[in-house]
Amino acid sequence: MDLLNEIKRVIEVEAASIKALSEQIGPSFTEALALLAECKGKVIVSGVGKSGHIGKKMAASLASTGTPAFFVHSTEGLHGDLGMIQKEDVVILISNSGETSEVLGLLPSLLKIGCKTIAITSRIDSSLSQFCDVALTYQYTSEADHLGLAPTTSSTVTLVIGDALAVALSMSKSFKKEDFHLYHPGGSLGKKLSSQ
Repeated sequence: MDLLNEIKRVIEVEAASIKALSEQIGPSFTEALALLAECKGKVIVSGVGKSGHIGKKMAASLASTGTPAFFVHSTEGLHGDLGMIQKEDVVILISNSGETSEVLGLLPSLLKIGCKTIAITSRIDSSLSQFCDVALTYQYTSEADHLGLAPTTSSTVTLVIGDALAVALSMSKSFKKEDFHLYHPGGSLGKKLSSQ
């Protein structure tokens, strides 16, 4: 077995999914950006498993580019962390299938809280898509692992959607290098910005 060829294959499968994603962008993304831009509170991202890990990165990217945001694990949300969410907030819910029980378990409380919701999922007909104010959906041919099961392609596509939203939102807010430096004073980036 040539494992180097397998590595290349995985990269090619994921790269193709990202290229295909760029052709799937439509009005729902404009609607999601409008909700996020009009948000008077915070943006909360939630998910479990690999979607949760991607959600943490998404929240961190939003926060560092000018949008107050944080991550709430869906399971923790069901055990009290929903108290962090208020009516003025926008909640981004991530589930590849759109049927993740822990994520769906948040929906009744979010409805009562009255916050806006955005789904990121591969299924427009899913329970999550049907509930949320806006559903950002994506399609992909297969996961990239040799079994076609591990969240690989799907998590990469979700990560790219999060990056795209964060960058577009930051541009809409006229976020500048000085603002980025305010939120990111440390590390190599902070040092570089300090010297400019």
